[in-house]
Amino acid sequence: MLYLHSFIIVNMQQDYISFRDTGYFSKLMCDYLDMKPEVASFYNRYPNIENFKSQIEEKKEAFTTASRQTLVKALQNQYKHIKASSLTLNNIELIRNTSTFTVTTGHQLNLFTGPLYFLHKIIATINLAKALKNEYPDCNFVPIYWMATEDHDFEEINYFNFKGKKVQWHREDGGAVGTFNTVGLEAVFNAFASQLGQTQNAKELKRLFKSAYLEHDNLAHATRYLANELFKNYGLVILDADDKDLKQQFMPYVKEELLANTAYKTVTETNKALSKNYSIQVNPREINLFYLSKGVRERIIYNNDLYSVNNTNITWTKEQLLEHVALKPECFSPNVIMRPLYQEVILPNLCYIGGGGEIAYWFQLKAYFKSVKVPFPMLLLRNSVLIQTKKQKDKLNNLNISLKTIFLKRHVFINKKIREISNINIDFTEQKKQLEAQFQELYTIAQQTDKSFLGAVKAQEKKQIDGLNYLEKRLLKAQKLKLADQVSRMTTLQNELFPGQSLQERNTNFSELYLEYGATLIPSLVEALNPLKNEFLVLTI
Repeated sequence: MLYLHSFIIVNMQQDYISFRDTGYFSKLMCDYLDMKPEVASFYNRYPNIENFKSQIEEKKEAFTTASRQTLVKALQNQYKHIKASSLTLNNIELIRNTSTFTVTTGHQLNLFTGPLYFLHKIIATINLAKALKNEYPDCNFVPIYWMATEDHDFEEINYFNFKGKKVQWHREDGGAVGTFNTVGLEAVFNAFASQLGQTQNAKELKRLFKSAYLEHDNLAHATRYLANELFKNYGLVILDADDKDLKQQFMPYVKEELLANTAYKTVTETNKALSKNYSIQVNPREINLFYLSKGVRERIIYNNDLYSVNNTNITWTKEQLLEHVALKPECFSPNVIMRPLYQEVILPNLCYIGGGGEIAYWFQLKAYFKSVKVPFPMLLLRNSVLIQTKKQKDKLNNLNISLKTIFLKRHVFINKKIREISNINIDFTEQKKQLEAQFQELYTIAQQTDKSFLGAVKAQEKKQIDGLNYLEKRLLKAQKLKLADQVSRMTTLQNELFPGQSLQERNTNFSELYLEYGATLIPSLVEALNPLKNEFLVLTI
């Protein structure tokens, strides 16, 4: 793979914190990373580099040469009007080879990439492909970005955040978002461009936005252009699976879903087991398919011996529907339950890289994959990154704020720091322990004399403990006022690093950082991110 080493920032510093210690990741994800036995039955192989050997063998056996040819043909057609790098074009051609495999991430068609973790997901995919090539030099590994062109939740993707403000695209909703024309985005461009300034980095951002959204006719084409511009030097292959030939391969599974409700039955059983210890991410429907037509993506429903499309007048008998499936495979779209199966049917894929929510619903699908005899991929939690400047890091050090502390929720963070820096002991834990010890003596007396006295003792204990808690809160509040300057500086710094009191990567758009770092941003992230490290990276650049 090509790396633009001349652009990399040489003074990067990498610090790490466990995902569990950040407080931002679910118990399920943390237990998975710790390989707890409670999670083991819900995945195939843990994504250690050595475990990929068995995954390669399993996928090689299951994926046909004909499927490879179909995939290459579809990709070449989709890249006809894209100025792809020779590395990307070579990666597409390599897929014909039975020793070539993919690693995949997927993402919605968020306006101008949406939150920053769009970069992190794709870079993790690129770097995993490179790590696998180093470990298994006789095979080839192609990083895939699966565009979620068939999604229909426009409100999730029609904006991005820039310097605390929402840059939003307003238009009529309806149908699969990949087919949406780009009418109305010129006004969005003008509003965004007016906030960027006139630096060279600002001019490049304007060029990217304008070329992507004002020079392409729909959202899928615009997103492919933008992702290619950002990552073509790393051989990324971008796939739009809304393709008739690709869907033709999936039709046996579509028919089974329509006739046997396999996904519903198997996922429902898995959910019963998974819900004993963890929250369920998604629930299956009896039919986990949408019907696609111009401006429409609606659920397929079975009722009274007829199949129908929700919110339309479209109906079929079983025979009519099966005939339609054979003639028009492009009209059938998998929902969140079946999309992972579609991916694994059409790709020689080894591993899916996603966020915590994505990996959580993949855990619900292993039994479903087994029932339809498709290899279940390895699942890798994507890299998560907090990017800070050297100045911000120095401020953290000067204020004696540790990594673990800065990740705390706002009120916990401030309260903890006030207790640390105050010249008065605000923690009344010792006094509460002494009080509890005194009341233990009273409980003993009450047991030996009159047990009806116990209630009065308990009530008095609660009253006095509550009084100490109240005094502790009042003292803490008073110290916050006294130390208002330190509180203000700490709050400002946390706001910078956690905009909207959320993780930076879930809120900030890459354009904010591009204004600062320009063409060095992506190469620096490529250099820093290790997808197999399984820790949260705090990157100082």
